[in-house]
Amino acid sequence: MHDDRTLVEDRVTRVLNERIRPAVYPETVPMEIARWDVAGEPVPVAAGLFAPYTAASVGDAWGPPWGTTWFRVRGEVPPEWSGSTVEAVIDLGFDERMPGFQCEGLAYTADGAVVKGLSPRNRWLRVGSPATGGQRVEYYVEAAANPVVLGVPPFQPTELGDRETAHDRPLYVVRGVDLAVFDATVWELVQDMDVLDQLMRELPVDSPRRWELLRALERALDAVDLADVNATAARAREELAPALAAPAHTSAHRISAIGHAHIDSAWLWPLRETVRKVARTTANVAALMDDHPEFLFAMSQAQQLAWIKEHRPEVYERVKKKASEGKFVPVGGMWVEADTNMPGAEALARQFVYGQRFFAEEFGTDTREVWLPDSFGYSAALPQIVKLSGSEWFLTQKISWNQKNPFPHHTFWWEGIDGTRVFTHFPPVDTYNSELSGREMAHAARNYREKGAGTRSLAPFGWGDGGGGPTREMLARAERLRDLEGSPKVEIERPADFFAKARQEYADAPVWLGELYLELHRATYTSQAATKQGNRRSEHLLREAELWAATAALRTGLDYPYERLDRVWRTVLLHQFHDILPGTSIAWVHREAAATYAAVAAELTELIDTAQRALSGALPTAGDADRDAEGPGIVFNAAPHARNGVPALGAGAATPASGEVRHIREGGTHVLNNGLIRLAVDADGLVTSVLDLREGREALAPGARGNLLQLHPDFPNMWDAWDVDSFYRNTVVDLVDADDVTAGRAADGGVEVRVRRTFGSSAVTQTLTLRPGTKRLDIATEVDWRETEKFLKAAFPLDVRADDAASEIQFGHVRRPTHTNTSWDAAKFETCAHRWIHVGEPGYGHGVVNDSTYGHDVTRDVRPDGGTTTTVRLSLLRAPRFPDPRTDHGVHRFSYALVPGAEVGDAVREGYRINLPERVVPGDGEVPPLVTVDHPGVVVEAVKLAEDRSGDVVVRMYESRGTRARAEVAFGFDTGRATRVDLLERRLPDAPEPEETGTGVRLALRPFEIVTLRAPRTG
Repeated sequence: MHDDRTLVEDRVTRVLNERIRPAVYPETVPMEIARWDVAGEPVPVAAGLFAPYTAASVGDAWGPPWGTTWFRVRGEVPPEWSGSTVEAVIDLGFDERMPGFQCEGLAYTADGAVVKGLSPRNRWLRVGSPATGGQRVEYYVEAAANPVVLGVPPFQPTELGDRETAHDRPLYVVRGVDLAVFDATVWELVQDMDVLDQLMRELPVDSPRRWELLRALERALDAVDLADVNATAARAREELAPALAAPAHTSAHRISAIGHAHIDSAWLWPLRETVRKVARTTANVAALMDDHPEFLFAMSQAQQLAWIKEHRPEVYERVKKKASEGKFVPVGGMWVEADTNMPGAEALARQFVYGQRFFAEEFGTDTREVWLPDSFGYSAALPQIVKLSGSEWFLTQKISWNQKNPFPHHTFWWEGIDGTRVFTHFPPVDTYNSELSGREMAHAARNYREKGAGTRSLAPFGWGDGGGGPTREMLARAERLRDLEGSPKVEIERPADFFAKARQEYADAPVWLGELYLELHRATYTSQAATKQGNRRSEHLLREAELWAATAALRTGLDYPYERLDRVWRTVLLHQFHDILPGTSIAWVHREAAATYAAVAAELTELIDTAQRALSGALPTAGDADRDAEGPGIVFNAAPHARNGVPALGAGAATPASGEVRHIREGGTHVLNNGLIRLAVDADGLVTSVLDLREGREALAPGARGNLLQLHPDFPNMWDAWDVDSFYRNTVVDLVDADDVTAGRAADGGVEVRVRRTFGSSAVTQTLTLRPGTKRLDIATEVDWRETEKFLKAAFPLDVRADDAASEIQFGHVRRPTHTNTSWDAAKFETCAHRWIHVGEPGYGHGVVNDSTYGHDVTRDVRPDGGTTTTVRLSLLRAPRFPDPRTDHGVHRFSYALVPGAEVGDAVREGYRINLPERVVPGDGEVPPLVTVDHPGVVVEAVKLAEDRSGDVVVRMYESRGTRARAEVAFGFDTGRATRVDLLERRLPDAPEPEETGTGVRLALRPFEIVTLRAPRTG
């Protein structure tokens, strides 16, 4: 029996591939080909249509890396084909193994109308059904020679990731351009056999259904005349019809299939190419909907829709038409499918503000499901942000990539740090690029972890990343799998319908508390440090620009720069895409990102300066044109806590810090003392003591040295820019040799120790500074980084016994274990934190704050004396070679600080301060803040004017310490009743109204609660 079974299976495979599939196009004639090679970047469609074409032929090489070639193809339908279905079949040199990762094309008619995209699994253009004999055919194909960066074997260093370093040799060869008769009966037979063959191979060997399908396929093969497949295909289909008609069991798993095409907004291609990938895919989708009224397609990422609106308006109009018919379904509610570990609090909120606003304005809809199938872990702040954006559900797939611990649920309630829960689904099909194959459908049913409680899962289907999206073959599978014995029941339906049904049947799903940590891609917190630094600085500059622009609008009448802020926000949000901010894109992407961040910084600095000068009197304003600024200058403090006598979110004269910093030499050691901290730096430039003078307690572990730079080898098993594997810790080199250690006075009255080191091909200069009146050791680090496949960290071995570490995330913090009790704990050997990380024992702890670092690790070691050393390390730089062979090479500047004797609230405060330096502007007097909060744990995250341009002031704040808080919020301007609103600044009907006071409102906040207030101006 075994031999008989495999004999039939092998026969099915060979006959399908060698006889039946080729018979789909039984007759072909070649088309005339001409070409025009674009010099440089892509050109508008009109330029391609009217270019000077030259003759070309099959076999011609084309396309240097990242180049564009326009092909003009012409032909005439033979008279004898009249009444047949005819298609143009175009092969630009496709490799079917890699749809989306190679050459692609977009076809146009002679008058410039978009037809559809061309890709390895979607090579056809429908000429006529039926066609007319003698019919003239002409198409223009804009072909993109995107190189195969992720080759075979993968992860090999390549210079193809940037046009500036790629070679100029052709990459592809035209394989065929033909007119062909399309035999629909044979095509349907292929789909019948594919579905039954795939299903058969997934059923148990001893299953009667498997043998039933085997025999049906055998009879179908017997019915086919291999010398005349087209004449006998209908007879073969008749043999398969009973097997296809057998209904599924009533208990069969139910799969909600939704067309989708996950398109990375940048990855192994630059941003400009994503614009074209999106146009090709959406053109395909619209064309497929014309032929298949049951087809539904879900598309996330408002940015991608905005791109085609701007660059391919004719495609966008088709998309909007299909959306109005309910076939094209916007999902996701975010500007891009962002990384959710590293974007700051306000930026992650704005992802939803800008996404939801776009969908509402363009499509008249609020998306209800957050769609993030491919991001690299999910912040515990997300459930609350999701709810405050108006969304109800959350979808991802990436957690199925966990290296060690399979996630225990597919459908569950996800609870965030504040207690908010959101209904969540991980598709058990374990892919967001499903083909709806029998293997995938069987895997989804077997893999589904909610058996016995739930019956439903979701399967996004379609080729992504420029692979063309869903295909007619996938729709044929969906039709046949709708109700088929042995298979899950497959129904094409909207994600919102799936979620509503899944929640109704499984309302008491289990609860998962805290972050969704991905046990993979942990190096994304560190790769491409310049991109991460650009993001962090842009976020804080945006905070300042909005704050001071709003303050200047109310105090001086200066126009609020709505359009400019809106444009900059969109730019920053785009670059938080999950392959840009994580540092996993090609060199071209990060080269452009560096230039973009520099432009963003320049524009925001100009906006800040204009607003501050208006507020200080240094900039003439309406009715005050002749006033000149006087005085020594005033200090602007954008941080949410007062400092040096300047109020939070306001400006005034700074109060110099009291005391002085003393410096002495004890042998080769520099000793610095400001009355709060006594600091010792040895002859190697390493910190040997940080004594908290008020508590009489040493911060560093006995015998340990702090600010120790450590270098590890860094060659993960795969996914170079993405991964760091735990074995990297097996080998370490401590950078203890100093070329020079000198001390001197800082301009602000502090004392600084300057340390220079060289190692490998790199050099580092560090300035360790102790300032008067500050309980903080500041360290400025400049690295000229020239290493390859190395990992640089900065270590602080601290004398505290900490079972966990608190790490800042958006609108709060999470606590992660520092031990390895379980495999789940051990897997978190590299974690993400924003501006600070805190470790401590009851009553005493330390903070480590930074201005641009995200990757950290925290470990515990028991010493011979019985004490515990908790070592906090910042991950500074990596040097992977794929996909950018020179990742991070160049000069980098970081600032970080050790805050001894710190509570969590101190870490919060110092984290803001290191990221929001004071600004001194000519003038005198003071600028009262627009808003003040009387509770130190309630932090103001944003002050801005309302998006609807009503002039209302919007204030977003959160409880930062993880405790309940009662706070009074006072407004420094005439206002009516302030109301609580959601992230989109709409009134929250179920939220308790704030209690009014004489100058503002009083609020009660739960731990980590986000509150957004909208205050109308009345003055």
